[in-house]
Amino acid sequence: MQFLRRTDWLMLGSAVLISLAGMVSMYAFGQGTTFGERQTIWLSLGVIVFFVFSLIDFRFLRRTSIVTLLYLGAVAALAFLFVIGATFKGAQSWYNLGFFAVEPVDPAKFALILVLAKYFSRRHIEIAQIRHLLVSGAYMFVIFALLFFQPDFGSAVIVAGVWMGVVLIAGIPLRHLLGLLAIGTIAFAGLWFFAFEPYQKDRIMTFIHPLSDVSGAGYNAFQSTVAVGSGGLLGKGIGYGTQSRLQFLPEHETDFIFAAFAEEWGLIGTLILLLLFAVLFFRLIENAREGGSNFESLFILGVTVLFAVHSAIHIGMNIGLLPVTGITLPFMSYGGSHLLTGYALLGIVNAMRRYSRTVADSERHEMVGVG
Repeated sequence: MQFLRRTDWLMLGSAVLISLAGMVSMYAFGQGTTFGERQTIWLSLGVIVFFVFSLIDFRFLRRTSIVTLLYLGAVAALAFLFVIGATFKGAQSWYNLGFFAVEPVDPAKFALILVLAKYFSRRHIEIAQIRHLLVSGAYMFVIFALLFFQPDFGSAVIVAGVWMGVVLIAGIPLRHLLGLLAIGTIAFAGLWFFAFEPYQKDRIMTFIHPLSDVSGAGYNAFQSTVAVGSGGLLGKGIGYGTQSRLQFLPEHETDFIFAAFAEEWGLIGTLILLLLFAVLFFRLIENAREGGSNFESLFILGVTVLFAVHSAIHIGMNIGLLPVTGITLPFMSYGGSHLLTGYALLGIVNAMRRYSRTVADSERHEMVGVG
């Protein structure tokens, strides 16, 4: 009973409802697709993972040796992709195990959040010293570079966004922020001339001029905005989304699940979906505020930043505000790897509630009352 009482049902419930919204859209894609059936299995496993992780005492993650081991393991998993990884959609980002495939990018994001939370939990009051930004940036850059050269530019952007978010939360001075923006601008110029693939340049140019090549590089972005706009106020109804059902909208179960949902549910359904995300982020922030130590607070805020960056980029590219980078929508897009990782992260957050400041204060009051 105590375990159930300390479970954040609002956090879990909002995530499950988001997942169900995605599943309804997948079931409506039409005959011949099995996305909905498979996602039902992944969601069931995800909820089980949530409760299993909720039972673990994760205070062992405060140990430097554990954090270092997990980070190095994540880096090694990404590095070995260049040797034995399977190529999918032009990116060498999967381990093909025969009956299923494993994508190590999600565990790598978890490892980065851990190492940043550990690093700044002891040094956040010294954030004004530029060396701490450089050291934390180096941890991020290793993972960023490995992802970029797969090439998985979308995940590389997410990793950079998580680092930036945690650094901002830790209290970066304005002068350092401006310096980082200048360095980022210079780095982008270098990547444009020496590293970006032609298709990546096409995506960026299409973002600037989205209607310049609607039958080529701009096709995905154009079809996505058409799907969102055609939903109107109330949507076309479940199963009547023509852009996805007739295959005009590519990757409608993953990269463009938001557009597929918006077409069938309209503005009202989209606002409800955004409200569910808002509830999820609110509960995560509240759990971070009550964290048992700086480490727990920073870790939970890092998880919040991860979900927020994923959501912002996915929705932004679905409505034509951001370039198409192949980013999934947390808890809603099809796929087992990111879904299990998402519920595992929520399970860790829920487990950390057991030794939060609020629980500790409550236990002290109970002991005083007994005395």
